[in-house]
Amino acid sequence: MAEPKWLKNMNRDEYLKEDFDAKGKSRYTVEGLKKNDPDWLDKAAKKTHAAKGDDYVKLDSGLLTVNQINWMLRNTIGEMTFVDDNNQFLWYNRPTDPNKKMKAKRVPAQVGNTMESVHPNVREVIPNAKKVVHALRTKQDGHDDVYMPVPNGNLRKLVLHYYKRVEDDNGDYAGIYEWVQDLYPLVKYFCETTGQKLVVDPDATTGATYRRNSDPDAKTGASTKAEEVKDKKEPEEPDTSTGASN
Repeated sequence: MAEPKWLKNMNRDEYLKEDFDAKGKSRYTVEGLKKNDPDWLDKAAKKTHAAKGDDYVKLDSGLLTVNQINWMLRNTIGEMTFVDDNNQFLWYNRPTDPNKKMKAKRVPAQVGNTMESVHPNVREVIPNAKKVVHALRTKQDGHDDVYMPVPNGNLRKLVLHYYKRVEDDNGDYAGIYEWVQDLYPLVKYFCETTGQKLVVDPDATTGATYRRNSDPDAKTGASTKAEEVKDKKEPEEPDTSTGASN
């Protein structure tokens, strides 16, 4: 993925110390269970007497049943995940369509897994994931979120991985919320609705990867026409999704 400069400059020795085996303990860690157990969710729910179905949940600005929360989150735009402060993958918004191909693949059996187990141990995938987690845990250079677009050389597709530091009521680190979405349909809708169009900035020093291989979009009004860039194609960087298993 395309990393921001401040993230690239982080101390590698420091962020590699992130415990992706989740050997520590969070305030809400369910103890007595193996974290990589494919049945972790059912066992943890039973052990904690978790609310379910039509049980009501009082939130800070609303009252919903567990079913209503599930339905809302499963139909929310984008793919979402949550990893706690002990680097344990606890939740994702499972698609309503079981056959839907996810941009950052997750399966129910992964819930409860450690960060080490949900990332493929290839290339720099795990080190890059550790970098993002450590950056948000420590609020590196004052940053509490990370934007990571996936280069693909197509102006009709811009998949963004957005990572947000989650804090408790005291401002302490509580984990990471991730949101994955192709931004192009939103931009296309904006252009169609407002009558505006996208044009290439001739003075831009970034974006060559996205402009490469693009075509004009005459029908929608969202012009994506761009001149071909002659420099060598940049390789895609490995996925650093906090809850992804590719």
